[in-house]
Amino acid sequence: MSFRMKAVCRLLTGVLAPILTFHAAPASAESYQALLKKGYTVGKMSQGKSGSLGWVLTGQDGKQFCKAKVSLAVVDKKTLVSILGSGRMVKVDRAAFEAGIGGPDPSLPLVSDLKAGRVGPQRVGACTPLRG
Repeated sequence: MSFRMKAVCRLLTGVLAPILTFHAAPASAESYQALLKKGYTVGKMSQGKSGSLGWVLTGQDGKQFCKAKVSLAVVDKKTLVSILGSGRMVKVDRAAFEAGIGGPDPSLPLVSDLKAGRVGPQRVGACTPLRG
């Protein structure tokens, strides 16, 4: 490439890059609470394309996938599950866990509630539109 062509390319890159940066489309992610206020309904817990767990919210404007922000949940009196970022659930002995932290943790959600879509905003992360 000639010197003149390189100079023209640098000039165009220097001019177009800031313009394209400032004219980028705004992100369409919304908060879980905002979607609920719009009348979206929460579906059962499912895995997203990345494998992470979350919930599909359905409304007039389409569907959104909201990631789960939960790392530990109660199965029954004897068992907890640790929820990994990959979506895998690993069983944990509840008695051993509670002995390690000094007693029961009443803030832990029930797995059955999470799976059924009965989830509070503190347990939900980012929501993004579903395509297709």
